[in-house]
This record gives sequence, structure tokens and C-alpha cells, in this order.
Amino acid sequence: MPANTHVFRIEGMHCGSCSLLIDDALEDLPGVSRSHTDLKSGQSTVELDTSLTDPRQIIDTITGLGYSAGSVQL
Repeated sequence: MPANTHVFRIEGMHCGSCSLLIDDALEDLPGVSRSHTDLKSGQSTVELDTSLTDPRQIIDTITGLGYSAGSVQL
């Protein structure tokens, strides 16, 4: 299945290292081909193959790092 773009709201980031940590963790998940987390907007844009990883797993990974997260409706 081709990757789809999903956007997630993230709260609790305070520096650029936070966004890098989130991107590294998400890009280790199966089905995630790309992740870009922006500190200023508080959002992460993820290219995701939902047949391998679903959006809930993305949120769980982000919250496991100590941030709060939720899906953004496009």
C-alpha cells in the first residue's frame, strides 16, 4: 500500500532536539518512510503506510517519549 500523509499535533517540545528525537523514533517504525516534526508549529508530518503501522501507533510512540500527541484532521 502506498504511503499517505498524516499530521499529528504535538505538545511539550521545547527545543530542536525534541523534534529530532521524535523524527528518529517515528522513522524506526515499520511503514514510516518519512517524518518531519516542526517545533514552531507543534506538528509532525508523517508519510505512513497504514498497512504496516496505524496512526494510533504513531501517537503511542510520541507519548512514550514524554510528549502529548493527537491526530490533526486535514
